[in-house]
Amino acid sequence: MKVLVCNVGSTSLKFKLFSMPEECLLVEAKVDRVGSKESATYEYRNHVKNSGMTKNGKSVPKYSDGINMFLTTLLDPSLGVLEAIDEIAVIGFKTVLAKNYNGVHELDDDVLHAMEEYLFVAPAHNGPYIEAIKMFRSLLPETLLVGVFETGFHATIPLERRLYSIPYEWYEKYGIQRMGYHGASHSYIARTIEKEEKGSYFRLISCHLGGSCSICAILDGESVDNSFGFSLQTGIPHASRSGDMDSYIVPFLLDQGLGLDEIIQGISKGGGMLGLSGVDRDMREIVASAEKGNKRAALAIDVFVCSILRYIGSYYVELGGLDHLVFTGGIGENSAHIREKVCNKLKHLGVSLDPGLNASAQGKAILSTPESRVKIQIIPANEEIDIARKTYALSMNATASAKKESC
Repeated sequence: MKVLVCNVGSTSLKFKLFSMPEECLLVEAKVDRVGSKESATYEYRNHVKNSGMTKNGKSVPKYSDGINMFLTTLLDPSLGVLEAIDEIAVIGFKTVLAKNYNGVHELDDDVLHAMEEYLFVAPAHNGPYIEAIKMFRSLLPETLLVGVFETGFHATIPLERRLYSIPYEWYEKYGIQRMGYHGASHSYIARTIEKEEKGSYFRLISCHLGGSCSICAILDGESVDNSFGFSLQTGIPHASRSGDMDSYIVPFLLDQGLGLDEIIQGISKGGGMLGLSGVDRDMREIVASAEKGNKRAALAIDVFVCSILRYIGSYYVELGGLDHLVFTGGIGENSAHIREKVCNKLKHLGVSLDPGLNASAQGKAILSTPESRVKIQIIPANEEIDIARKTYALSMNATASAKKESC
């Protein structure tokens, strides 16, 4: 069965086509700068034929244009792997948030409506996903569409760690609670460590550090806490989103004469590492600037690291110790500087980083010294395979149910 996974970003589209259940990656592609009429980039790789292409300066004003570009390539005689587009049996989406829906669901009208109800909470994510899902529904009306919601993995977080100390009725009526996100990434890390442990009980802290960041406490394969709150605006500092902040900052700034749109723009597009450093939203640029003596860039890195440590410390207590510390995501996988600064502050918890292994690490790697009580690793993010597995499982259940009904 061919399973397509679609990952929709605020200005990007990522695709991976798998043959399931053997989990063979056939094709992957990425469209960057969706919304541009002259500077979008399209990367495509056919793993079956070991061929591919990269095109710059493309016009991709809408998500539908990027989707059409990819589907057309899949049918191309030299680059494609399909003879007909309906060979795609099911499409899985790395959906983020829907009111009263967690886990894995067929993307019917009710689920899409639930995503629209939380559009205000996740505008940069739900809006693009809704557009892409509707596009696929029109192009492939007979194909099963599945949403693997980011919040699903965190359904095991105890209620006492979910609730805010606000009127309980707000939780009941509006569903306001700590949701937890990056579920596909943290779930993949949990399953990877589960295989390593071969049935042994384990305590894991997963650090997904990138343009969007989160820390997750995982106990024996289940999420028990996550740094994200109700929205993706919370937790540790992100590339340009503020992360945790006092809620009364907003009414204070309103009283100072700032408009609500200006405040929201500041904390969602002009905050985070960009706002702190004044250099860039990209950690590589910030580290390079700090190494040249930029004190504000160095301060931004220190704020970032301190926030990570704050969550790791609290999760260490919640877990009752720590067996595994994993770094993933663009920063987690590639920034030896950040990993070193974090681990060097955790020595009293039994974390001992090997500087040589850390500096030379590429891809999946163990970074801890032999005497470290905590196994430190890099595990490259592979959210798409987690989504493919869950999408395939739902499609098999749906097929089995349909056969039972027909009997």
